[in-house]
Amino acid sequence: MTEQGSPYHAHVYYLPDTRAAAEALRIRLIDNMKSGEIPQLLFVGQLKDRNAGPHPIPQFEMHFTREAVPMILRLIEDSGLTALVHPLTDDDLADHTTLARWIGTPIELDLSTLDPPGRNQGVARFAKSDF
Repeated sequence: MTEQGSPYHAHVYYLPDTRAAAEALRIRLIDNMKSGEIPQLLFVGQLKDRNAGPHPIPQFEMHFTREAVPMILRLIEDSGLTALVHPLTDDDLADHTTLARWIGTPIELDLSTLDPPGRNQGVARFAKSDF
């Protein structure tokens, strides 16, 4: 994949009192993806009402390319939800820490679940599936 088309993930977090806002954002993203308004948005996952991987609270993830980063950031910021936006490289730990951008108040991740440097299962799942 080229630098321009490089893969990104965003994880949008929610709690019971913000689940409706998360679902509304998810539906809006799916509509934008289907309509072609954000053609670089390739996958929007299901709301996961549990922890998954390094994510200790409910979240849903989306996959997109570098070109969509400004649009995705704007949509998440407008939602008022907390999110982690990161590239997918061969360093899963760096993706979720030093290369990541938080929107809202950061959440402490369970870094023990991440792949070692040189391996990133998220790359294999890009645009195909979530947790």
